[in-house]
Amino acid sequence: MNILERELHYPLGDTLPAPGETVEVAAGVRWIRMALPFALDHINLWLLRDTIDGVEGWSVVDCCISHEASRAQWEQIFETQLEGLPILRVIVTHMHPDHIGLADWLCRRWNVPLWISATDYHVARVLTSAGDTLAGGDAAADFFMRHGLADPATLATIRKRNNYYADMVPALPESFVRMMDGDTVRIGGRDWRCISGYGHAPEHIALYCDEIKVLLGGDMMLPRISTNVSVHAGEPEANSLRLFLDSIERFKSLPADTLGLPAHGKPFTGIHRRVEQLKEHHRDRLAELLEACTARPHSAAEGLPILFKRQLDVHQMTFAMGETVAHLHLLYFSGQLQRRLGADGVLRFGVFA
Repeated sequence: MNILERELHYPLGDTLPAPGETVEVAAGVRWIRMALPFALDHINLWLLRDTIDGVEGWSVVDCCISHEASRAQWEQIFETQLEGLPILRVIVTHMHPDHIGLADWLCRRWNVPLWISATDYHVARVLTSAGDTLAGGDAAADFFMRHGLADPATLATIRKRNNYYADMVPALPESFVRMMDGDTVRIGGRDWRCISGYGHAPEHIALYCDEIKVLLGGDMMLPRISTNVSVHAGEPEANSLRLFLDSIERFKSLPADTLGLPAHGKPFTGIHRRVEQLKEHHRDRLAELLEACTARPHSAAEGLPILFKRQLDVHQMTFAMGETVAHLHLLYFSGQLQRRLGADGVLRFGVFA
């Protein structure tokens, strides 16, 4: 447990659900943990006891990537954890592959609707059909080149990854039920309030139930790691970090003893302190970048080692580049830095005479 985690509380201790099994974390709320084939090696999914149109069953929150091992775990859960009841709907917090990848399969398997924000649904549809712009393809490579990435082998690898998203999200349901900020979703006789969040995904939806003081925080409120906040080729002028920091401030209005159910990590309390930790983390990274760019102009590729001091593979590096741009953009849009396009076609951020 790192120093920051000691400021939080983990009510279940080191308890983790075994593969294909669940752990009850609150009345009618069950925790599923599935493996991911990345450095971020797991995702938390949730089963909520529910009744829709007089039919008893379960609502699923988030799905995992489309992967044979994930489908096998779901089949085991269907057989052993549902108490003989059906899945009634699939709720997805946002459009990233580990959250939406199996949504189509689950919806077809149980003939149920997908609930998601409209923005994330439509962005996911574009990425499954038109090619990836988040972590691969020509658009991503060109975007990273504009921000100083120059290694030919790395750029070639990124160009070849134009099906990166679709490989993990091969299809989506043809329709969806829209969730919006402030909406109330009735689940199992309880009201869950939708809380939108920005910067990590186009329109992330967290769900909060005041009756049991539980927040399904998705990726917007993680206890151990800081959420990836990136600028991508599809929205190259985004001020993603400003959006993220403004979004998480809203969680401070929740009760101090709210139980946070994150997409990665363990259930925790201490959400107010976690908001402050994340703000402090980004404040410190921004200060480091500002100092470096004031001394001399930096591209994002030159600034990346300032934020990420460990060795990164290509997969991790694409997210790190996007996050470095996000930090530079906050400094630029707030007027603390300027930017210039060099004769080499690279954008650099600094203080120019």
